[in-house]
Amino acid sequence: QVQLVESGGGLVQAGGSLRLSCSASGSFFSTMNWYRQAPGKQRELVATITRGGATNYADSVKGRFTISRDNAKNTMYLQMNSLKPDDTGVYYCNAFSSAVHNYWGRGTQVTVSS
Repeated sequence: QVQLVESGGGLVQAGGSLRLSCSASGSFFSTMNWYRQAPGKQRELVATITRGGATNYADSVKGRFTISRDNAKNTMYLQMNSLKPDDTGVYYCNAFSSAVHNYWGRGTQVTVSS
């Protein structure tokens, strides 16, 4: 029954902003994450947020991206500002509680033009 659905991806010029959303159904998760994957590159962890609101970011996005969550709605967000072409990729929502409960969305494309 668990589903993760991302939205908010699209095309944007360098310096612009996008806000991604991930809606989770079926369960509450201890940790929610955003990953991204560029063509020919490994999937990388972009940002993490815990149940209590603690956050962590990849060095490449610190100061530009903000992760947040609404526990009542079981939804998390990624506000992306000052976007760069290197931010281009497929962004995936991930919800993690354990090795048994680790779920992924299908991804949403973010393309930043120069």
